[in-house]
Amino acid sequence: MTDAGTASQEFDLVLLGGGTGGYVAAIRAKQLGMNVAVVEELKLGGTCLHRGCIPTKAFLKSAEVFDQVKAAKEFGVNIGGDITFDYAPALNRSLWVVDKQYKGLLYLFEKKHKIPVFMGRGKIIDRTTVGVTPNDGSTPFNLKAKQIIINTGSRPRPIKGVPYDGEKVINSDHAVVLEKLPERIIVRGGGATGVEWASAYHRYGSKISLIGNVVPQEDHEVSEQLARAFNRQKMDVVAGARPTAEDIDVTKNGVTMRLTNPKNGKERVIDADVLLVAIGRQGNIEDIGLEAVGVKTEGDYIPVDDMMRTNVPGIYAIGDVNGQQLLAHTAMHQGIVCVENIAGLKPFPIDILNSPSCTYCEPEIGSVGLTEKEAIKLGHKVKIGKFPMNPNAKALIEGHPDGFTKMIADEETNDLLGLHIIGPHATELIAEGALARLLESTPYEIAINIHPHPTVSEVIGEAAHALLGHAIHI
Repeated sequence: MTDAGTASQEFDLVLLGGGTGGYVAAIRAKQLGMNVAVVEELKLGGTCLHRGCIPTKAFLKSAEVFDQVKAAKEFGVNIGGDITFDYAPALNRSLWVVDKQYKGLLYLFEKKHKIPVFMGRGKIIDRTTVGVTPNDGSTPFNLKAKQIIINTGSRPRPIKGVPYDGEKVINSDHAVVLEKLPERIIVRGGGATGVEWASAYHRYGSKISLIGNVVPQEDHEVSEQLARAFNRQKMDVVAGARPTAEDIDVTKNGVTMRLTNPKNGKERVIDADVLLVAIGRQGNIEDIGLEAVGVKTEGDYIPVDDMMRTNVPGIYAIGDVNGQQLLAHTAMHQGIVCVENIAGLKPFPIDILNSPSCTYCEPEIGSVGLTEKEAIKLGHKVKIGKFPMNPNAKALIEGHPDGFTKMIADEETNDLLGLHIIGPHATELIAEGALARLLESTPYEIAINIHPHPTVSEVIGEAAHALLGHAIHI
């Protein structure tokens, strides 16, 4: 986007990486009057826009529409003929959504804010210098910077001894551009990425085997509910299995996995066309010059304080690479906090417990704060309010009465400790819980907040009433 001769080589701030956190930080820095530049090796927008959040959710939307069409008759809509799924248009629509978002981002950088982006590999040379090796093979050059923000992101973690080949063994990066829908897929890993892809592929019509605990990061009752939902959907789930490289054979015809079901001890052999590995991510910290300036690392990540400062003055780390919470919206806010701190504005620090987590499978999951087990482990004496989706009129109207809302509070202080939702629109509804925690609201205040009727949002107010001992509609 910008070559070595078209912009000043001295900046107030240089960002190493233009992913979600980086591009937001750059825009906020420009708003605050800073002379800012971004060094990006691949594409502005990073994983979320091109290989993660956006294309994945576009695929999931196609699966949702397919489900709705199949259920149309019960809503009084008659559709003649066989209802089938065509993968190619779903892929093309996903690519179109990504492209449209990307063009909007380019407009913000090139036209509105005029922020230079140097396309190439960036590396910290010293505390005020970033070296750039251009993608086009031209002569490397340096950028001088008063402050440096590292935003190099993360990548999918492989199964040790089973390398990705992009065809038989894939990760989420490969899945968003997969040209043909596999008939049989093993999804290894039951976290957010694993269950989202399993949920999409299963509804497309692929035969899915999901290997691993189902959303283990969520409250245990949410995990159990999703596992039951997947079983009702007739998805093959093997919870708790931990196959290693020795249990996996990759051939020209596909993948074979051998495992033992922890629940019944039975040996199983699963054959598939593709193995999608979703066992987590690791920070991109290699070969970016951390050692040259003494930036401390812990495992695959760069630890930072609440203003995103590393141990080296003038060098910051935001987004996935700092390991605090590998979510795009968290990265955005970290970028804003970091830049506003640099500008001397004294921003409000981010509390990761106030940053919601969203999983876009069917049914959806939204959560914020502590789980019940986490709260108890931290010494809280908890009180809990639960309200099922089934009595909610809007959930019934929409045909998605599966799930519940669970509210957790401290029995002595009435502090809201956590809110966990599984069911329709959970990823939208959870913002209320995040705001409630930010404003230190109590369940009583949530209960007296008027939730419009009929909406699914009423389940949050009902859960608060339940916690207070007087649920209305159950």
